Amino acid sequence: MNTAKTYFLAGHARLPQGMAAQNVYESLTITVEIDRKYAVIVEASCTLATQHGRDFVGSLLKGFSLRDGIEEIVTVIQNHYRGRAANALVAAVRDLYSQFEQLHVK
Repeated sequence: MNTAKTYFLAGHARLPQGMAAQNVYESLTITVEIDRKYAVIVEASCTLATQHGRDFVGSLLKGFSLRDGIEEIVTVIQNHYRGRAANALVAAVRDLYSQFEQLHVK
């Protein structure tokens, strides 16, 4: 995708104790590339420890528009991700959404 037509946003949250990813990162980060016009997530990534986990979360987030809010995204994470980082993923999405809201206040 032409990056002139997208934004890159990141959301952060603390990881729970005892997670494999916590040995590498102190916080979980979710990054998304969104379409400027419709705010649809075209690419997503996160800092979970395994590639499979990163790919799974990325696929969960793709296609949602941040203009619609994040409650549906939160529900999808809660219904489909059953790992120990579920609450951190939700918190990171909420932080990411707050970055999106600041972008549109300007």
